[in-house]
Amino acid sequence: MSSLTSTSTTTKSEAPGSTGTGRLPQLRQLLKGMTWLVWRQHRAVFWTVLGASALAVAFIVFQRSQLHTAGYGPTSTGLRLMPILLGVFLGAPLFTGDLENGTAKLVVTQSMSRTRWLTTKLALTALVVVVSTVALSVAFGWWWTLYDESTAWEWTSGPTFNNTGPMPVALALFSVFGGVAIGVVLRRTLVAMVVTLGFTVIVQIVWSHFLAHFLLSLANVVTITTNKGVTFQHVMPPLPTGAHQVNWSNPPYLTSDGKLLGWGTCGDAQTEQAYELCMKKADVVGWSADYLPISQMNGLQWFGASILLALTAAVTVFLFFWGRKRLA
Repeated sequence: MSSLTSTSTTTKSEAPGSTGTGRLPQLRQLLKGMTWLVWRQHRAVFWTVLGASALAVAFIVFQRSQLHTAGYGPTSTGLRLMPILLGVFLGAPLFTGDLENGTAKLVVTQSMSRTRWLTTKLALTALVVVVSTVALSVAFGWWWTLYDESTAWEWTSGPTFNNTGPMPVALALFSVFGGVAIGVVLRRTLVAMVVTLGFTVIVQIVWSHFLAHFLLSLANVVTITTNKGVTFQHVMPPLPTGAHQVNWSNPPYLTSDGKLLGWGTCGDAQTEQAYELCMKKADVVGWSADYLPISQMNGLQWFGASILLALTAAVTVFLFFWGRKRLA
């Protein structure tokens, strides 16, 4: 018989509080019925995800507590791969194994409904994903605070923006549930994993393009100006901590009447005296710079996460619509 049958038999024969070799682990006392069956069926991959996340968090905490920055780049890359790995190894096989070995048919012939089966599997999987990604997001965000002053542009880049706040959770859930949907449609584990790999990679590429060309454009650009002149060494005015300068190609020099002049202004001046005289004739009084304040980071992350969570919800609706009719 299938693993589901053996698991069901075990849960009937082992009651809470029993002793001897049949004593249930403490976790069994917390989970009941279908939830316990799903956990038993997928406990290997669930524990692998939770354990790997715990090790990664411990590594990040150690590096941060020692003020180490070596390894920050590779770690950020590894976290960006996490949604891909979760989609391939957790999402795609979630139902395909049951469809291939006939467990799905056994489920629908018993008292439990398809809806309950779907709900329990998806909910428990989502819980594991959320716990893991929240822990990693918090730890990595804490580590990133070592960088936010020395590399002010960092918060707008994918490695930081997509690995902190709500973004890891949203990306992982969409990748996993997308993998689940691919699995229930294709009904073959290996094929579903390969297709999910392509799907999750495309999601990462499209999302990076979306971040760079659309999401950041929704931020409110702040302009800072000075009227203390421009030195021969072209020293820009200091920006607030964590600010990301934008529009480097825009004219940076500000005249007394509010006009902007380009970078080439007085560029042929060979000496400091000639440069100052040229700037005076051009009526340049200071700098003008546009930047994105770091205070907008959290709002943009939640906006981006809401888009991904809405897509995840749409995939979930599809899974219930498809699963109630064909998941057997």
